[in-house]
Amino acid sequence: MSDIALGLSLAGTRCDAASLVDVARRAEQAGYCSVWTGEAWGSDAFTPLACIAAVTSRLRLGTAIAQMPARTPAMTAMTALTLQQLSQGRFILGLGASGPQVVEGWHGVPYHPPVPMTREYLAVLRRALAGTERLEFAGSIYSIPYTGAGSTGQGRPLRTTLPGAPDTPILVAALGPKNVAMAVAEADGLLPYLWSPTRWRDAWGDALAKAPDGFQVAPTVLACVGDDLDACRDQVRPRIALHIGGMGSKTKNFYAALVARYGYVDEANRIQDLYLSGDRAGACAAVPDELVDDLALVGPLARVADQLAAWRDGPVTTMIIEPADLAMAEPIASLW
Repeated sequence: MSDIALGLSLAGTRCDAASLVDVARRAEQAGYCSVWTGEAWGSDAFTPLACIAAVTSRLRLGTAIAQMPARTPAMTAMTALTLQQLSQGRFILGLGASGPQVVEGWHGVPYHPPVPMTREYLAVLRRALAGTERLEFAGSIYSIPYTGAGSTGQGRPLRTTLPGAPDTPILVAALGPKNVAMAVAEADGLLPYLWSPTRWRDAWGDALAKAPDGFQVAPTVLACVGDDLDACRDQVRPRIALHIGGMGSKTKNFYAALVARYGYVDEANRIQDLYLSGDRAGACAAVPDELVDDLALVGPLARVADQLAAWRDGPVTTMIIEPADLAMAEPIASLW
């Protein structure tokens, strides 16, 4: 697997310094190239990476993902510049639009269509990260300096006081075809979730065919290693059911739409209906073995090694492994 870099998702890791240090050191020793944090409506994605930066020397440090609506583009640029300085240039900025339930329900800001919002956000970010000129931008969503309703009229363009980091990789967690096409045109890479190594062309083939050389594709991949294949499948079913069934409403769920584009239309509808009705156990049971095997690495280590063959035949550059138990991290790394 030397052709695909190995990353480790820290989802599920206790957010205390001792746990983070232990996991990060183990990952670095096991040969992982990168570790990745995320956020929903609890722990933020950036703070744990500052802790990890202090105790590692080689690992790349990525956010998969940080929510764009949670921060202004300039605030994200400030955080990225700080982490680049603390880590000596090892930071990777992964961003996502999130959904209206989180954006409006938790952050309390308007939900904007992902494509124009992300395009403007990236444009502001790149200007701020470059650090070569004062920040000015006039868009339909972001306007800097702000001169709209309630402004004092005293805002003026500013330039970061930290050294610029224009080479910071910016990856976008896009799922819809239009958003993926935008990411290919505007970002340095893609951070998909529930990637299918056998059916990705059905969802994104046209857009990714236009990706430039060096474009990164770094999916987060659920994994469970063990002798009992059925038990391993059952370990990852809840995560798949959660995203298809619960990460959005009946009319706005990007993961359900993605799985449907893979060809699992009836399965996605059934999982979503059961989950939204409150029957989470039923939703998990409705995730078929075929879908689990398509989206996740499961079973004995030798079987996982066989599964990995399908991942080589495609555009994936990094696999961000999300193990059901962190004790599985080292055995999985041994396959690389």
